[in-house]
Amino acid sequence: MYARGLKTRLIRIAVAAVMIAAHAGCASLGGLGSLVQAPRFAHVEGRDAEIVLRGPSRDFPLGGAAVRLHARVRNPNPFGLRLSTLVGDLFLDGTRAAAVDFPLGLSLVANDEAEIPIDLVIAFSDVPRLAQVIGRAFGGSQLDYRLDGRIGVDAGPLGRPTFGPMTILEGDVVVRR
Repeated sequence: MYARGLKTRLIRIAVAAVMIAAHAGCASLGGLGSLVQAPRFAHVEGRDAEIVLRGPSRDFPLGGAAVRLHARVRNPNPFGLRLSTLVGDLFLDGTRAAAVDFPLGLSLVANDEAEIPIDLVIAFSDVPRLAQVIGRAFGGSQLDYRLDGRIGVDAGPLGRPTFGPMTILEGDVVVRR
């Protein structure tokens, strides 16, 4: 029994030495984080992105809008990871409408996917350039959206890489009144 325990310890030491050597070798290539692929975002088919226009209120004197985007997030890696952050900007018809900064904490197993809602609030007083866009929305015109930014993941021993800047999600928005 002692020999079996010693053999197991020697195997663990050898594996640890190989991992340390691999990590040191990869350090010059950008670290182990370079082995991690970025999660893939896509619009959820059959689920419209939507904007609900809000009238003036105490918190939003000029009114505002609640925006909900539906995203399918896929982990293309052969190991699990946690989608930790999403930081960027939302554009409506090419006009910057809102800053996005979410701590997500979405765990994805290897080659898995999940649907998530991304909820934002736009105060019209903060974005005067949106007046024309909102006018088209009231007129029944279709609006395009684009979410640009960076994605951060926690891949455990492989690190915490950040991907971007990139277009994370884009599509059409339905205006609900």
